Amino acid sequence: MTTVAANSTPDMGRVLRRHSALSSIRRWPLNLKIGMVIVAIIVLLAVFAPVLTPYNPIIGNFEATLLPPSWAHPMGTDELGRDVWTRTLYAARTDLQLGLIMTFVPLTYGLMLGVIVGFVGGWFDRLLMRLVDIAIAFPFLVLIIVIVAILGPGIKNMYIAVFCVGWTMYCRLGRADMLVIREQEYLLAARALGFGSWRIIFRHALPNLLAASLVFAMADVVLNILLASSLSFLGMGVQPPTPEWGAIVAEGRNFMLQAWWISTLPGIAIIITGLGFSLVGVGLASMLGRRYVQTL
Repeated sequence: MTTVAANSTPDMGRVLRRHSALSSIRRWPLNLKIGMVIVAIIVLLAVFAPVLTPYNPIIGNFEATLLPPSWAHPMGTDELGRDVWTRTLYAARTDLQLGLIMTFVPLTYGLMLGVIVGFVGGWFDRLLMRLVDIAIAFPFLVLIIVIVAILGPGIKNMYIAVFCVGWTMYCRLGRADMLVIREQEYLLAARALGFGSWRIIFRHALPNLLAASLVFAMADVVLNILLASSLSFLGMGVQPPTPEWGAIVAEGRNFMLQAWWISTLPGIAIIITGLGFSLVGVGLASMLGRRYVQTL
């Protein structure tokens, strides 16, 4: 009997943890669930692109140019005979990578800078905030285009441009939240206990500031995917023959009347991806706001 009870205890623990996880997922807002499903499908399509299509995304077939959608080519072919479905799948890899890196890298150091200056204050706070105000005063897209135009087109220079400008909103958001919570009782208690400033900032303050920044980041992922597509459409982002949604749309604009599928179907992929991340952001905001109200 003792052996049976000992063996059943871990199994019961796993069952309880699984039940707790499933019950928490059931409490998620509907838009968060739908958004997570859409994003998961896009990610799976990008990851398993080599399995889902037999064609090469770069090498074309000049005997199959501008073919309409069919069973052999679900999204048709382009002017070089390349399968548009294949290029759209591989472009998802590029755009998801661009959107996530251009969002979460600036989020990391921008939020850290905002939290630090919000906690420390003084001349460093005033100086950094004036720099942030100057950067925010200019249209974001214009600044990115200027920097990319100076450095030259390409993914690397697009990263540099976003890393130079994209951190400002996270810095301001982190500073604003830090100004609120630094007067909270748990931070005052940490100071009274003699904890160092770095421990207070990174162990006690920063975890409580991540929620708002993550919600904002979901919307920023959408904007950065659109930014990458826009720059590629203008010839300043991802360079041919690398598949990218904006570049594919740009390549098909000269054939809109005779081959509408080249630009239209990858454009729909951009819309669906943006919708998925937007729903995730709205759902996170709703869920975190509800939890905050329940704690009051």
